[in-house]
Amino acid sequence: MTTRGYKGLAGIREAFAQPGAITMLFFGFASGIPFLLVGNSLSAWLKESRIDYGAIGLASFVTFTYNFKFLWAPLVDRLRLPLFCRLGQRRGWLLFALVLLAGGFIGMACMPPDMSLPRFMAVTLLAAFAGATIDTVVDAYRVEIAPREAQGALAATYTLGYRGGLIAGGAGILLLADNVGWQMGYAVIALVLLVPLVTVLVVPEPEHRVRERQDIATAVREGFIGPFRDFFRRYGLGLAFCLLVFVGLFRLPDQMLGVMAYPFYLDAGFTKTQIAEVSKVYGVIVGIVGALLGGYAVTRMDIRKLLVVAAIGVSVSNLLYLLMASFPGQTWSFVATLSGDNFAQGFAGPVLVAFMSGLVNRSFTATQYALLSSLANLPGKVVGGFSGFLVRDSGYPALFILSTVSIVPTLLVLAWLWKRLPGLAVVDEPSPS
Repeated sequence: MTTRGYKGLAGIREAFAQPGAITMLFFGFASGIPFLLVGNSLSAWLKESRIDYGAIGLASFVTFTYNFKFLWAPLVDRLRLPLFCRLGQRRGWLLFALVLLAGGFIGMACMPPDMSLPRFMAVTLLAAFAGATIDTVVDAYRVEIAPREAQGALAATYTLGYRGGLIAGGAGILLLADNVGWQMGYAVIALVLLVPLVTVLVVPEPEHRVRERQDIATAVREGFIGPFRDFFRRYGLGLAFCLLVFVGLFRLPDQMLGVMAYPFYLDAGFTKTQIAEVSKVYGVIVGIVGALLGGYAVTRMDIRKLLVVAAIGVSVSNLLYLLMASFPGQTWSFVATLSGDNFAQGFAGPVLVAFMSGLVNRSFTATQYALLSSLANLPGKVVGGFSGFLVRDSGYPALFILSTVSIVPTLLVLAWLWKRLPGLAVVDEPSPS
């Protein structure tokens, strides 16, 4: 692995100017597009279709595909798709997932929730699976195309593209829904996927070692068991477990609040167009500023201190929603709340991505990173899936306060990890069997 660093301002410019940084901008866009369309934006569609709050919360469980993507990540690491083998391991899977995602969006457009909610959610699940697969491939691609020292820059441009995808899946779909309806809006978004699809066809394939012609038992052992065994062997059972717990708890405040954000905006008296302008355009721009600052900070500061700042920022920003609840329908309170929330989330993104990138073995990139990124969302998604019942029974303020204090366990785990984090690093070869 290349060991040269990116020191000083010249090094930072070099890190951000590398070709991979531009590629990650477009691949981040591909990852960001489906996230809201099977999550928060979908909850707005369900609310307008007069679906019960409890059902809206439960519907968010389709995004659990993002949390369990490590289950099929070994296939992404080891299996070459026959129809796309000429593109290589990473690009072949990415092209397949993009085509599948476009089909899922078209399916959602053809069978809306008020026609048949079970069938609609089944197609939504397919789109969520495709989106989670895109995440898996893009994360592996990013780690494999550059050394650890450049991961902060790649994480920043990835987050920039991701936020652009969120604009398409957030503000874009809301504006389309207001003007041409939800069904036509999802069909239009399917066409937008042509942008990352063309990118897949023109960028190079990263180097990825795959052993050919293995028997089934060996393939299962090395593909499905090997990555997890390697992770626990390298760090030891206790440290590995705490690392997984920390990653799983890091985004708990954000994930708890996310599923009920759109219903809250609508209940606060804002139209879909207003939500699009403030939340999914202005808010995303603020998030981009936060992401660029976070990416810069990763190249300059101790990752431990950044993790503390990012975790507290994401948590405390949830209290701003109390301001918005106290002044419903007031644009200034909406702007103030989204400014703090999106900046904190944007800053935390590259910090967490760079931290997780430093934990993986590059021989098991897709699987190990998928495990970490899945855990980064799982606890919050589980709790968030029931947030609709909390809002129904206790109101929105109870959710905002509970999501804020949920950061305490994260900080306690980080305190235990503090002296152990500096020695963690990316490796290129698997541990001996």
